[in-house]
Amino acid sequence: MNTLKTRLDQTKLLLVPGVYDALGALIAEQTGFEALYLSGASIAYTLLGRSDIGLTTYSEVERVLANISERVQIPVIVDADTGFGNALNAQRTVRGFERAGAAMIQLEDQGFPKRCGHLDGKSVISTNEMCGKLKAALDARVSNSTLIMARTDALAIEGLDAALDRAEAYLACGVDALFIEALRSPADMVAACKRFAHRAPLLANMVEGGKTPMQSAAELERLGFSIAIYPGGTARAVSFAMQRYFASLHATQSTDAMRGQMLNFEELNAVIGTPELLAAGARYAN
Repeated sequence: MNTLKTRLDQTKLLLVPGVYDALGALIAEQTGFEALYLSGASIAYTLLGRSDIGLTTYSEVERVLANISERVQIPVIVDADTGFGNALNAQRTVRGFERAGAAMIQLEDQGFPKRCGHLDGKSVISTNEMCGKLKAALDARVSNSTLIMARTDALAIEGLDAALDRAEAYLACGVDALFIEALRSPADMVAACKRFAHRAPLLANMVEGGKTPMQSAAELERLGFSIAIYPGGTARAVSFAMQRYFASLHATQSTDAMRGQMLNFEELNAVIGTPELLAAGARYAN
């Protein structure tokens, strides 16, 4: 069976774009990506028009995930923030996200209110509390093909060595992958890979303008990372395009100037499969 778990057994880096809705997920799949990352930050940006500071809820993320999973076939890695509470909340989150189609569920060790890993002012819970939360999450999943990834945000608060020690403790709990957030330098990235890359899939978080140095996929693979996510790139690209579109429409009172930079009605319907959907409806009608 071709699952995310079997894909991560390969040495080739898995390049994963961030998405926040079914349309973006569909276009990413059509482009040829092998997996998707459902970004909690991007859900906050697009669903609420707010920053990633712990405002989104379990049910909001679960609904977006279910919509995406119903539309695409490729695996979805889901940002589950802190599990939206304690160990019991984390169990509910894992059960719900697994039912909604998650291939991998990411849980982090931040305190509440959590915030984007590349914002200042974070806090973290104790290693023991996080280990309890991870064990609860592992117990909650129905299938071993549903992977659990542990993320630590401790580097910004406790330093690199403490963050690596936390990742060690989380790996001992039995998680399937590790995410050491906001590595500050190439040396930090090398240290993380040297300690963990040969033992578990390790994720690199590429945030344009963030705290981690941007690296090419080839360089990340050479270092030893197994997964590279670009979680907010889609939201930033779309926001840039919308600024240009709205400014042009407001200034010119027409979409003429932008038509070369947008899909027309028929082109968008082709992307989302309207002809096929209407044909299916006609079969049932008859």
